[in-house]
Amino acid sequence: MGWAIALHGGAGDIPVSLPAERRQPREDALHYCLQIGVEALKAGNPVLDVVELVVRELENNPHFNAGRGSVLTCNGEVEMEASIMDGNTKNCGAVSGLKTVVNAISLARLVMEKTPHIYLAFDGAEAFAREQGVETVDSSYFVTPENIERLKQAKEANRTQLDYTEPTSKAVNNKNLTSNGDSQGTVGCVAVDNDGNLASATSTGGFVNKMRGRIGDTPVIGAGTYANKLCAVSATGRGEAIIKGTVARDVAALMEFKGLSLKDAAAYAVDSVPKGTAGLIAVSATGEVTMPFNTMGMFRACATEDGYEEIGIWPDI
Repeated sequence: MGWAIALHGGAGDIPVSLPAERRQPREDALHYCLQIGVEALKAGNPVLDVVELVVRELENNPHFNAGRGSVLTCNGEVEMEASIMDGNTKNCGAVSGLKTVVNAISLARLVMEKTPHIYLAFDGAEAFAREQGVETVDSSYFVTPENIERLKQAKEANRTQLDYTEPTSKAVNNKNLTSNGDSQGTVGCVAVDNDGNLASATSTGGFVNKMRGRIGDTPVIGAGTYANKLCAVSATGRGEAIIKGTVARDVAALMEFKGLSLKDAAAYAVDSVPKGTAGLIAVSATGEVTMPFNTMGMFRACATEDGYEEIGIWPDI
């Protein structure tokens, strides 16, 4: 048994031809956040603190679809969502429809710790954020030029987009939005400490051009986020498919009721949803880690106490 940590920055149609100037900032961010998490685990910080810390850093990075980099709804606003879960107690918290909260993941944790509820959304969640004194900003803080362009192109293409999205350099004049590698993605972190304590956290801005009020898998416990005494899971991809497949909970259930290993359970859960729709990161109580996906790529990173470290985007060949 030993500590382990994994994090993701979204899954989707990430082209292998992704230019270095677009790939490198994301890889650098994954490496930076991984090191923060590793140092926190080595220092003996509680795993719930570790996953929250890492996701906060990812939320603050505009290259990912969460927090500062959240994509825009059909009316040009952000509606952010997040959830967090403690494996030992199964205590959890979730939020949706946030427009002013800088770090949705921290508000999700406050829902878990300061209310009798699990899930708060929209005006109620915003009011709770003000009551708790969490950092908020004018919603214009989240409306970046890149995401204005993403929304414009999505509207021109008359479609919504997967978790990983691209603004193109030229106007879109057909129904298929061209990917050119300027991506963003939902973020998540899972971790286990030396005592086998597990936690999971996930945060997102959802779909480009999504309908107002749309809620994806990220804040749905058992779909985008789950943790118990066996494993911790954070999923990413097309939320509707992940919700239908109860992907995160399925990993834990397959381990508990079928006796599958973490790797086999995670692979089965991902393979059970339509190809091109999902990826996940997971760690087990014994320090195993796995990061399967059925999309073209997934921004991901992991490290274990025995010295293994990986940062990747596309499948290992």
